Amino acid sequence: MNLFDIIGPVMVGPSSSHTAGAVRIGNACRKLLAEDLAEARIGLHGSFLNTGKGHGTDRAIVAGLLGFDVDDSRIPESFDIARDRGIKIKFYPIDLGEDAHPNSAKVDMKGVGGKKLSVIAESVGGGRIRISKIDGLTANFSGELPTLIVHNVDQPGHVAEVTSMLQHKYVNIATMQLYRSRRGGNAVMVLELDKEVPQDGIEWLRKLEGVKKVTYYSPL
Repeated sequence: MNLFDIIGPVMVGPSSSHTAGAVRIGNACRKLLAEDLAEARIGLHGSFLNTGKGHGTDRAIVAGLLGFDVDDSRIPESFDIARDRGIKIKFYPIDLGEDAHPNSAKVDMKGVGGKKLSVIAESVGGGRIRISKIDGLTANFSGELPTLIVHNVDQPGHVAEVTSMLQHKYVNIATMQLYRSRRGGNAVMVLELDKEVPQDGIEWLRKLEGVKKVTYYSPL
């Protein structure tokens, strides 16, 4: 634990969870989309829905989608800036279920190139966040490190293929999580890494038989 875990981030307030965390959720969604945003539908759950307006949660998420950081003085004007850039934004209430963190949002995005992405993310306190789902599938990572998410058929060999590629690219694994729906069903690998993965390594994974989707998150 460091000092910023205790006192929270330097930010435009009023709340580290409802404002700074919301900015970081928007920013993480923007990076995952990996192209300029054209429109977004944002569902607010729990405390984000009930008290978010007073904390500026809605403006904070939009500010993050625009690429602003938590200490950017333009956060209160994010709606106007998005409108001026031609970006369509819509908010609505959503119930993500009892197991969802109270500070959660579902962000459905469409990029200028037509790419679509759906992200559920949580603000877990002190400005920290967790990406819990991408396109309805388990993700569960912090957004603080380069992260590789591989959705594949649950069959032998895929973990070895991914880790061998990372070894070949001299990329060390910080954390690794494995999920599957059932034996032989759908599986997910989530790997947080110590350095960026070269693009050719990501493209190689996408071409493997049995790999359904590869999503890469870069905090840069």
